[in-house]
Amino acid sequence: MLKEERFDHILKELKISNKVFFEGLAKNLNVSEDTIRRDIEVLSKSGLLVKVRGGAIAPSVNPLSFQDRADLFSDAKKIIALKAQQVLKEVRTVFIDGGTTTLAVASSLPLQSRLRIITHNVALIPMLALHEHIELIILGGTYNRLTKTNLGIQVAFEAQRYQADLYLMGTCAIDSTRGVTASVHEDGEIKKVFMKASAKTAVLSNQAKLETADFFHVADLSRIDMLITDLPSNDPKLHPYRRFDLEIL
Repeated sequence: MLKEERFDHILKELKISNKVFFEGLAKNLNVSEDTIRRDIEVLSKSGLLVKVRGGAIAPSVNPLSFQDRADLFSDAKKIIALKAQQVLKEVRTVFIDGGTTTLAVASSLPLQSRLRIITHNVALIPMLALHEHIELIILGGTYNRLTKTNLGIQVAFEAQRYQADLYLMGTCAIDSTRGVTASVHEDGEIKKVFMKASAKTAVLSNQAKLETADFFHVADLSRIDMLITDLPSNDPKLHPYRRFDLEIL
């Protein structure tokens, strides 16, 4: 199939549902997901669609709409949240990242939870409003309306003043060879600071992000202490990660 024919198919699918996914397009067009990623990158630069994690949305749809992202992999996020909740029972102070998976974790916390949460994720404020025993420290910075997080050097500067028992890292991509990577430079830099200020780091990743990579390197897997996914801990997809000294939940 010619590139122009793929473009036409992608745009037609987008017109029907306002959202397309790499996996579905690759299957329908009988090409690799890498090919679809490149096609969407071209169409995105032309302003014909908006590239988002896992696919693309129509320009008329709010780019990176938080609700749209929250709806993706909802079952997976619930599983990850329940696993993370067990880990949080053993800590007092925790850094929590941005992203909708960490929102799922926050929403699963019992009202009687006793934690000190340090975060740049502004969306956690209403989520934890009724948790009287959770101390919530919001790191200042430049507010990003699309991700509902504060970004910039101020976030990193303030984070360095704290020491946490655990860092719950939301991931853009994780690969058994290339480690954890991010799609936004500023976000990646903040992740590095959070890791340095934490005794342990737990990566939250649904199975769609496994064996994927983005452009900004955050950390090798040797720096990670725990991997929490929506898969059973004995799933074969997790075998490449077992050669590292990390706990898999």
